[in-house]
Parts: sequence; C-alpha cells; structure tokens
Amino acid sequence: RVREVRFTNPVKQPRIGSVKYLNAWPLIRGWLGPVDFDHPSALCRKLSSGKLDLALVSSIEYLRRPDYRIVDCVSISADGPVFSVIVSYSGELSRVREIRADPASETSTALLRCLLVETGLKARVIEGGSAATSRAASRPAPTTGDRGAQLLIGDQAIRFRQKHPTARVWDLAAEWKNLTDLPFVFALWLMRPEVVNASEIADRLRALRDENLRRITELITAQTEFDSDFCSHYFRHNIRFTFGEREKAGLREFHRRCLGCGVKVVGDLELNVV
Repeated sequence: RVREVRFTNPVKQPRIGSVKYLNAWPLIRGWLGPVDFDHPSALCRKLSSGKLDLALVSSIEYLRRPDYRIVDCVSISADGPVFSVIVSYSGELSRVREIRADPASETSTALLRCLLVETGLKARVIEGGSAATSRAASRPAPTTGDRGAQLLIGDQAIRFRQKHPTARVWDLAAEWKNLTDLPFVFALWLMRPEVVNASEIADRLRALRDENLRRITELITAQTEFDSDFCSHYFRHNIRFTFGEREKAGLREFHRRCLGCGVKVVGDLELNVV
C-alpha cells in the first residue's frame, strides 16, 4: 500500500489540484486529503484565480505567470518519445493542412505550434471543443484523402493508440528531442507565492514521488484501466519524473522557441524553485 502523506499541522494542508492522467499517478497517489482532479487548462485557471494553492499543471502556465514557485526536482517530462502526446493523421504529414487541438491541452498545443514553425509544416492549428478530441479518440485516424489531423494528449492518446495500433502518429516529444537534444517538460508542480509553508509542501511532494517510484509495481497493479506491461514500459521509459538541469534547460529552450513562434509567454524567464 502506498504510504499516505500527512501534514504536521492539518490547518496548513493546501488546496491542491492535479491533472487526471495516468502519467500523474506517481506524483499524486497517496496524498492525504482532497485533490481537485481536472484538465490542464481548468487547473491553470483555478490556480491563477486563487481557488487552488498549488497544482500539477501545464508547464506553459509558468512561462506565462512566473510569479509562481516551482517544486524543484519534480516534473512530468519526456526525453524522447512520450507516446501520449501525438498528432494522429493519415496520408503524408506534409500534406496536413489543419490540426484540431483540444483547448485543455495548452502546453502541447504551444509545443505543436513551435514544431510546425521549426519543421516548416504548413498546417493550421484549430482549437476546437473537447468533444472533437473525444470523438477522435474513439475512431481511426482520418481517411487517406483527409488533410485534417488531431492533437491527442494523455489517456485519450493512449486509448487511441491501443485501439488503433497501425494509425499514423507524430510523437511531439520525439520531434522536440530531434530538434533540441533536450527533454521536454509537460507539467510542473506550481505553488502560489502566498503559500507560507512552501518548503514543507515541496519536501512532501518530492518524498511522495520517491515513495511511489520505489513501489511502482504496486502503483501499476492498483490501476485497472491499462495493461500492466504497457504501464511498466510507459512509466519506466516514456515518462520522466525529475526536474534537473537538463529538464530546466529544456524548459528554457521551450520558452525561447515560444517567443520566436509568437506563443504568448513572458519576455524574461527566471526559474523560482522551492
């Protein structure tokens, strides 16, 4: 059983939120107390409005509002193919003219915009509703003559690839690695600046991550939706849960490329870690 995380002073227990994807399990499972599980963009809004004290959210939220504090040494990242952030398409990728993106996937949409510029692909990103992405996750890729494509993230992308193993996909983290030779940081623990016990919370989140990774086999067995062999490979080879110097370099490079590609972020970036 995964050890629960308790605070010495329950009054200071923070209002916490997390993305509800499989890749967040090693960072949140075992947390004692309520957790607001939601989509990335919704969590960003709740955090910025003060409805949450800290949340595991899209990394681009920090690039837009760097007054948060980052929990050091912890992230959801990839240093190569991530499997769960993909563009599904048919025919030739160079012929795709429209890519539909769920507005919930803010970091992945920004990454897609950067990669389209860097690779010279001419597709236009259309931020449609979540229903479009849900439909895409339950059907095969577009027919051969279709010039459209879908950006899929998280569990929807995993379900799609398992249901349609021969579908053509563009793994965005793999493309990022090819371009930069750096990891890509998808999500971070961000904490509002007024949280007074920030160091204690950060220490406990790091300890929770370490405990879950030590017991990763138990964690995999506890979930029932995905095949254990897949989860084992996914957690051990596709996803990284560190935020070290290479991940920080990757985040800075993402910021630089966002500026160059017209993605709205702050002009100057400093990493305020706790």
